[in-house]
Amino acid sequence: MASAKCVAKGCAAPGPVPSGSIRLYSMRFCPFAQRTRLVLNGKDIKHDIVNINLRDKPDWFLEKNPLGQVPTLETSAGEVIYESPITCEYLDEMYPEKKLLPDKPFGKAEHKMLLEKFSKLTPLTYKIPMGRLKGEDVSGLHTELTQKFRELNEHLAKKKTKFFGGDSVNMTDYMIWPWFERLEPFELKDCLDDAPELRKWVKFMSEDPVVKVSGHSVDVYKAYYKTYLEGKPNFDYGL
Repeated sequence: MASAKCVAKGCAAPGPVPSGSIRLYSMRFCPFAQRTRLVLNGKDIKHDIVNINLRDKPDWFLEKNPLGQVPTLETSAGEVIYESPITCEYLDEMYPEKKLLPDKPFGKAEHKMLLEKFSKLTPLTYKIPMGRLKGEDVSGLHTELTQKFRELNEHLAKKKTKFFGGDSVNMTDYMIWPWFERLEPFELKDCLDDAPELRKWVKFMSEDPVVKVSGHSVDVYKAYYKTYLEGKPNFDYGL
């Protein structure tokens, strides 16, 4: 169901979540929902996906999650979990066969600290293209984003590993990847010019089989985000 068109107000609610499976309420172009898709696929968890029209949400979805946000998980027991870091940690605990989070308390704390630091960066990736569209001077924001990437680069250089969690992909990598995947369509790739280790990480991540099936091509992203920046997002673009 990952390629299904989004459902909107007036659409019938999906049936119960089958036993042994879990459901993700998502939107194909949402980077926060992509985090949860990466974890679901990275851990080989059986699931289905229902895409939500975020501008015209079904009443039944708002009953499940009054915030109306994606990602939202629903279990076969009717339990509902939302907020992307919470959904991802939940999946890692409930399906422990292939752990993505570190076992040691310091490792988990380090993951959360880096994620908190990264959360300050994500708004810039939207402010810059939106500002450009309005004809604003975004040079200061561009410099700020470049500096934040330098700091991430230093963190990775100190670790001396391919990925943020070590020599294999882990939760930290999946949680920050969606915004790097969007740098080229947002014309922000040059912000990585002074971050050689981060550029290597982007290359390693783009070669990961789970990452390859989680997102879209640069052209598709560009076309969707054009509709987004114009205030009329086409959630079903390309279907």
